[in-house]
Amino acid sequence: MSRTIGKTSADIVDRGRRVIRLERDALGGIEERLGDEFAQAVQLIADSSGRVIVAGVGKSGLIGRKVAATLTSTGTPASFLHPVDSVHGDLGIVGRDDVAILISKSGESDELLELVAHLKGFGVRTIAITGDPRSALGRNCDVSLDAGVREEACPHDLAPTTSTTAALALGDALAVVLLQEKGFQREDFARIHPGGALGRRLVMRVDEIMLREKLPVLGDNDTMREAIVMIAERRGIAIVVDEQRRVEGVLTAGDLSRMIERTGDVMQIPVRTVMTKKPKIAREGELASAVAYRLEEHGIMAMPVVDSAEALSGVVHLHDLLRARVV
Repeated sequence: MSRTIGKTSADIVDRGRRVIRLERDALGGIEERLGDEFAQAVQLIADSSGRVIVAGVGKSGLIGRKVAATLTSTGTPASFLHPVDSVHGDLGIVGRDDVAILISKSGESDELLELVAHLKGFGVRTIAITGDPRSALGRNCDVSLDAGVREEACPHDLAPTTSTTAALALGDALAVVLLQEKGFQREDFARIHPGGALGRRLVMRVDEIMLREKLPVLGDNDTMREAIVMIAERRGIAIVVDEQRRVEGVLTAGDLSRMIERTGDVMQIPVRTVMTKKPKIAREGELASAVAYRLEEHGIMAMPVVDSAEALSGVVHLHDLLRARVV
């Protein structure tokens, strides 16, 4: 093995870009060719009462392990089955209600073709992800997804690179569309990812983060004089409540700036004429991640939190969510 001598940093970067460009272009082709077969594959899995069995040999096997893991973590139970081990007892994990995904660039792998024959004996429905839908694997599976690429990113067109990227993308597409079909939500994700920082962030409730004391509260008879002080002291928000502490409106630094632009003397103006009525609110027990999404979606920095009686119980700020690493 010899090294290329005398290449500049720019040459190295150009070669790296070529690899990424080839894989990007290959994914574009996969996207354009995606058709009814993909919908059939999704429906086949969604209608199954069993699990998904994923199989592949070599680099395709490594991709298969990742596809199985992604399916499992997004609400579609899946297991990886090595084709060689399958004929030495591991077929015991297969049930007749399962669906199998078999991954192969050529579609002519002897090990996979033998596995397909055994799976058909169990009555298992099969999906091929292959670079050649007309191959033996493609023809013998119930559904065949086209993962064909024009060339590998390897300069010798040998090492599986572009082809494995294409197979992985199709596997991810199946997993993501399936989670949408099943209505898999953040709460479901949190339940099956309880460990580590990710799990803690996903299950964190707004109650754990919100400010509870010295809330920026005003009555609807207060004036902008009180509101200006409140907004300055309480991180850019003032909340107008009624006698039962139900939220009537919200005032922000932005509201104040717009009012000053329109009117010179704002001090005696009642807050009820300036406040945003029916503001966005959060509720106790709501996932902090869902509240963070709404804050960002509506371009606001803080939100009142109410209890089950619709009374103000706290304020949640985007900065607090950031510190808690919810976003």
